[in-house]
Amino acid sequence: MDASFTIVPYSEAYKDAFRDLNEEWIVKYFQIEEMDRLALHNPKSYILDKGGYIAVALLNEQPVGVCSLIPCIYDGYDFELSKMGVSPTAQGKGIGKLLGQHIIEKAKQLGAKKLFLESNRKLVPALALYKKLGFVEMAKVASPYARSDIQMELILE
Repeated sequence: MDASFTIVPYSEAYKDAFRDLNEEWIVKYFQIEEMDRLALHNPKSYILDKGGYIAVALLNEQPVGVCSLIPCIYDGYDFELSKMGVSPTAQGKGIGKLLGQHIIEKAKQLGAKKLFLESNRKLVPALALYKKLGFVEMAKVASPYARSDIQMELILE
């Protein structure tokens, strides 16, 4: 990655990028669901105001990736790693891995002990990334997402 790459905390300036980068991959493979609308159209109230965090990856000062920590509704989990998207024009550069590492470090700073995520088995590159980051498949819990067919967890040290 070159020197013009950085990861910054979310601000309102990145509201459209947060929505667009996620909608891009969701629409490509699935369809937008109600839970997507809640998070993507109201990141401040749905994620940040509840104690969550959103990271924005910038390449040459342009947002090319996003990822969030959403306080988790499931017992035993502190946060859900969610709404991770990298622009197709920036994929293959390791941005997803750097975003994932950044989010995990942030979760540790926030005192998290265990992270949760939901995905779909057809998102092979995403699942490979999650495994590289240390996530392991877990027994499925009820999901608000129709597209979710795999859930993973990461126990933080």
